Amino acid sequence: MLGSVLALLFVRLPLWTVLSLVPSGRPLPSWTLGRSLILRVFQAYVGILYNTSVETPVRPQPDASNASKSCLVWVEPTPDLILGDIRDFVDANNVKPESVPGYWNGSRASDGPMGSASPSDPGCRTAFAGFSEHFRHNPRIFSLEYRLAGAEPFKAQNPFPATLLDAVAGYRYLVQDIGFQPQDILLSGDSAGGHLAFTLARYLATYELPGLLNAGGLLLLSPTVDWANTHNGPDSSMVRHSRTDFVGPIFTTGYTERALRGALPADTTAISAWISPGSLRAQVTPGMFARLPRACIVAGGAEMTLDAMVTLKERMEADMGTEAVQFMEVPNCTHDFLTMGWHEPERTSTLEEVAKWVGTIWSSA
Repeated sequence: MLGSVLALLFVRLPLWTVLSLVPSGRPLPSWTLGRSLILRVFQAYVGILYNTSVETPVRPQPDASNASKSCLVWVEPTPDLILGDIRDFVDANNVKPESVPGYWNGSRASDGPMGSASPSDPGCRTAFAGFSEHFRHNPRIFSLEYRLAGAEPFKAQNPFPATLLDAVAGYRYLVQDIGFQPQDILLSGDSAGGHLAFTLARYLATYELPGLLNAGGLLLLSPTVDWANTHNGPDSSMVRHSRTDFVGPIFTTGYTERALRGALPADTTAISAWISPGSLRAQVTPGMFARLPRACIVAGGAEMTLDAMVTLKERMEADMGTEAVQFMEVPNCTHDFLTMGWHEPERTSTLEEVAKWVGTIWSSA
């Protein structure tokens, strides 16, 4: 990896700088020189990462000395709340419910202690800052540090549905331990976390867990909803936007798909609407998404996975109605741009629009 990093810094980056001095040499001619270089560095970094070693953030320990100061909490597992199809996945992949950490931004409740969350992903911190700045309702944000999947040649761990087990436990914690009303909760996530937020909402809608009504809204930021990469033809966004996005190796290496699938049959990732609700091959039936809460999907117009998000949006609209699904496709924006402070002015203008949508959710709660 060291050699790749040195080549990036001293060979590739200077070359990109020269090429990008003119607009025609940039991923998009309308992009600035700075944005063009940042995107190319992201592309190189993800390529190096998925061809050398996929990093796993270090999880906090239950006895972390700064737990009280950072508002770190541990959520107890809920094995009794795992039902139906998900139970079958649990058995097939031998997934065990575990305690999972989470952090608070703001207070746990209206009279609770204040926290300054420290999620492992710096992009989350950027997104949270945007929410706090633009949302009028002074949101209290709980960030669940769910388990991450891994596969050979690294440690094979936490295949699907490990993340969903964590999310169910986190939701039960918010409603039954902390006392939030479900209609006051907005489920949100970005990228893989967006898929998880969607899957949690669908699980709550499908199985009607005792005492756990569904959330009031669903905010998905660049959700990854086709882990099998079925939108891959020559005219697909995976091809059209390969110069303007950085997620290609996540799909083309097959690593993430294998990590999620675990011991499940090879075609499961493509056909299961639990794992890939935006897959062209997903086994989707009419009404499957009908009972989801009102949703907002934010997508970058230059994302490689845009087609899959559009597919999911259309399926949700067919079941929920177009008025219940707001889709924001922001031109010239790359994957997960709301988590990137440099992606301006689109980041701020989109946050303002999202804030308006959130206002309609909470005003009707």
